[in-house]
Amino acid sequence: MTQFVLISEVGPRDGLQSLKSIMPTAAKKAWIEAEAAAGVREIEVGSFVPPTLLPQMADAAEIVAHACTIPGLTVAALVPNLFGARNAIAAGAHKISLPLSVSETHSLKNLRRSHDQVLDEVRAIAALVAEQPEGKRPHFEGGLATAFGCTLEGAVAEDQVVRMAAALIEAGCAEVGLSDTTGYANPAQVKRLIRRVRAEVGAQRLTGVHLHNTRGLGLANALAALEEGITTLDASLGGIGGCPFAPGASGNIVTEDLAFMLDSMGLDTGIDLERLLAVREIVKAALPDEQLYGFTPDAGLPLGYRGGWGLGPTSSSHSPSTP
Repeated sequence: MTQFVLISEVGPRDGLQSLKSIMPTAAKKAWIEAEAAAGVREIEVGSFVPPTLLPQMADAAEIVAHACTIPGLTVAALVPNLFGARNAIAAGAHKISLPLSVSETHSLKNLRRSHDQVLDEVRAIAALVAEQPEGKRPHFEGGLATAFGCTLEGAVAEDQVVRMAAALIEAGCAEVGLSDTTGYANPAQVKRLIRRVRAEVGAQRLTGVHLHNTRGLGLANALAALEEGITTLDASLGGIGGCPFAPGASGNIVTEDLAFMLDSMGLDTGIDLERLLAVREIVKAALPDEQLYGFTPDAGLPLGYRGGWGLGPTSSSHSPSTP
């Protein structure tokens, strides 16, 4: 298991896109700034989709440009097609991700494109990335959505996930990610699928997973992924968001709970937990009608907590140990 885990915050994109409320641009900027100041090193700040479909993302270009001024922050954006990729690159995104739903029914609902059509978009985006000046080329990832099951089709064949992963790499993605879009995954399945996809495309081309906590297995699945060598885990502050095109699939992993779990295990995330918990107030104030989730924010940090709890010889006396 790696000693450093990158928590990629997806709340400003995956979290907000599923809400009826529209967060003001100024609040988004304040949220991103505060999380970066708390030590979060990668944030997916928006999605370059038509504002008529997702008005919550209408300010994506402005948000990306602003986030790019924050030192040390990797700015990620979701793109559904070549047009969105052009806009994301023009705004300065360091990383772009295009979702390919392994369930073709979900792909047609989400992107209005078949697998072949999505792969055509991937080839065009890969060519666009290659045209950019060296040092200005964003990292291009293909996200394997509905990899663990689909609310529209049900079970998704693992063989199909492996085939689609290979197809994305062949079409020009630098790496792929596994997404539990519908919250169907279990730890055994997570381990098995990571092994199978890595055997096909290489370990270096599958470093991250996007998990949901819809049925309470989010952190268990995250731990299973870490045990298989995954180094990047997506999460959303307050657990907001899900997929608007997968009915009943709400429930991103709560960033605060994930950060606490990793820190208490003695793993390095670079995140200051107290400062991260304080970011929640910015989101609450900007989204007063939305519910935020999380056990750690509700319970608070344990008395005397200093991180890496239970790792040292003093753990039996319930005293915290240093990492």
